[in-house]
Order: sequence, then C-alpha cells, then structure tokens
Amino acid sequence: MTIETGLAEASVAPGAPTAVPTWEGTPGEGEALRILHLEDSELDHELVVLNLDGELPWPVDVTRVEDEAGFHEGLATTRPHLILSDFALPSYDGLSAYRAAHERLPLVPFIIVTGAMGEEVAVDTLRQGVTDYILKQRLERLAPAVRRALNEVEARVSRERAEQAVRELNTSLQARLEEVERLRNVAERQSQRLEVQAKQLEEALNMQKTFLAETSHELRTPLTALHGYLRRAEREVGGSQTLLDAQRVAENMTRLVNDLLQLSRGELVQSIEMHFMNLGNVLRQVGRDFGVRAPDDDPEIVGDPGRLTQVFMNLVTNAVRVSGSPDLVHLEVGHRPGEVEVRVVDRGPGVPDHIKPKIFDKFYRGKEAGSAGLGLTIAQQVVVAHGGSLDVVDTPGGGATFRVRLPTPEEEDE
Repeated sequence: MTIETGLAEASVAPGAPTAVPTWEGTPGEGEALRILHLEDSELDHELVVLNLDGELPWPVDVTRVEDEAGFHEGLATTRPHLILSDFALPSYDGLSAYRAAHERLPLVPFIIVTGAMGEEVAVDTLRQGVTDYILKQRLERLAPAVRRALNEVEARVSRERAEQAVRELNTSLQARLEEVERLRNVAERQSQRLEVQAKQLEEALNMQKTFLAETSHELRTPLTALHGYLRRAEREVGGSQTLLDAQRVAENMTRLVNDLLQLSRGELVQSIEMHFMNLGNVLRQVGRDFGVRAPDDDPEIVGDPGRLTQVFMNLVTNAVRVSGSPDLVHLEVGHRPGEVEVRVVDRGPGVPDHIKPKIFDKFYRGKEAGSAGLGLTIAQQVVVAHGGSLDVVDTPGGGATFRVRLPTPEEEDE
C-alpha cells in the first residue's frame, strides 16, 4: 500500500487541456489499483485507506489531493483506475470534480465519499452520472462498492468492444454484400452480352447454312446440264481421255455439292459404296490432276474410289494452296500393321499447334490451317466412314503432313 499526500501546487492550471487517457482496465497481476482521492481531511483519508487495504483483489496506491488544482494535476499524472471524492470541500465540490474527471476520463468510476448527503442530493448526483456514493459513517460499504464499480466498467467496456466488433463486422459484411451485388451485376451484364453474342453467332451460322443450301441447289442445275453435254459429246465424238477426265471431275463436283447440301442440314456424309479397289490408282490420278508427285505403290483396300478421290483432292488442294506451288507438295504411302498410311506432305507454313485441334471442325476457317471451312470436315467424315483416321502433324524441316490411315483387307479378315 502506498499513500501519497499532496501534489505540487498549480503545476497544471485548472481546466487546462490534457490528453484523455483511455480505460486501461483493472490492474494486472502484481499491479496496484491506482486511486485518486479528493479529500481535505487527513483523518478521513486514512480511514478510507484502512477500509480498502486488504479488502480488494489488488494492493492499493492512493494519491490524495485537497483542492481543484491538485485534482486536475492528479487526473493528468496518476492515470487512476478509480476516483474517490468528498462532496463538499472549502473551495471545490464533488460534482464539479466529477464533471472535470468525466471530461478527461469518462470511463473511470467516480464514487463520492461524504459525511452527510440528503436523499434528493444523492439521487441528483447519481442522475448526473456519478457511479455511487458512500457515507463516511458506513465505510464498510466502500470496498464492495469499489469492486462493483470496477466490475461494471469492465462489463461496459467489454460490451462496447463487442458492439464495436459487431459494427465492424456489419460494415465488413455490408461491404462484402455490396461487392457481391456488384459482381452479380457484372455477371448479369456479361451474361446478357453472351446471350446477344450467342444469338448473333446462331444467326450467322443459320445464314451460312442457308447460303450453302441455296448455293448447292443453284450449282446442281448447271452440273446436271454439264453431265448431259459430256455424255452427248461422248456419243458424238467417241470416248477420249479428256472426256473421261472431264466426266470424272464433273462427278466429283456433283458429289461435293451434294455433300455441302447434307452438311448444311447437319447431316453426315452419305452414299459411300465399298468394294475392293487399288488405292495407288486414285493417288496417281489425283497427282496428275494437280501436278504433284505420287508414289508407284499399289496398296489394295476396301473402299469407295470416288469418295477417297474426293478426300485426297481436298487434302492436295489445301496443300498446294498454302504452299503456293505443286512442286512443294507430294504424296507418300507407308504400310503399318493392318493398315496403309497415305501422307500428303507440303513445305508450306505449317499448322500451328493451337490450330490442330480445330482444323477439322465444320465451318472452321483459317489461313494458317488452309481450311476452306468444309473440305477437311468432309474428308475426315469420309475417312472415318471407311474405318480409318485423319490427322495432321508437322513436316520435318517445315510444313504440314496430313496422314490418312485406312484398314487393309487382312485386318478385316482377322
């Protein structure tokens, strides 16, 4: 227990502005309870200290001041946990002291300890905010009142901290809700844009399908007439290789137009007639038509010569177009267990890796891929209908190689 009596006179002027300390809480382990006591009677001060000593969970450190100036200095220097004050002093009073203390230390409990106080005065002090009052004749009540006052301020501070945490949480949640709402609005706008784009894409595809269908119908009429003229020429002048080649080309064109019409309707390529055939003859014929080198190999497979001619015409046409010259394109034949592999090799710019997965998609167009939009789609459907596969890889040294793998009769017999 420490008792201090008297502070330096007027070191801080009454009412001078000082920093307002915050509530530090009750003393920690081993710390003393700092009490500021405004009392002009030394005897009454000692009685207060005697009634507190040993009655509280902490040792007490009591600082006594006697007047207004000393009280203001004590508020600034002692950082009290608790304030005790007489009600009536020669030059000061308890309510004025309470108002000064509350302005600087609003959370510190303030208890009036006085010799006499009427009931109306006591009620008025409590109404103004004083924590409690104790009569000097009943000082045995002082220690319980101090414990109760400190517990109440601790509970109040805890409640306010909890309320502040709730307010901060509500603010954070409100900010998050606003962010969620903002993101929802962004997503909704993006969804609306995607819907518009999807509708535009659908309209574009429908227009493309309509164009293909109408174009196919328009091409059928002149092709039918061309077939008639070629047959008449054959009857009138007799057969010749030129007429046979012209008829073959006209038949391929008719088949292509029919395929375009089917694809525009979302149908697969049909009308495939399978029988034993010499694949080498097909490759050499395509090579002659386009001026590209073809192998002398003569693999035999089961397939549709007209359809396979169409496959290799599409592949060679693409290769010549992207390479810029037939001299940069050639055909190769390789044999694998149970299948024959035909390679259309070009020395053009090649097919980038990100294009390869899309190159056979219907309506895909790209200069890098050399795709006209449907030619490679038709070729792949025909190859798959033959039980084979079609893919594209890089040509060593630069360019692209389209590989057509078709089953051999031996594999089917097994």
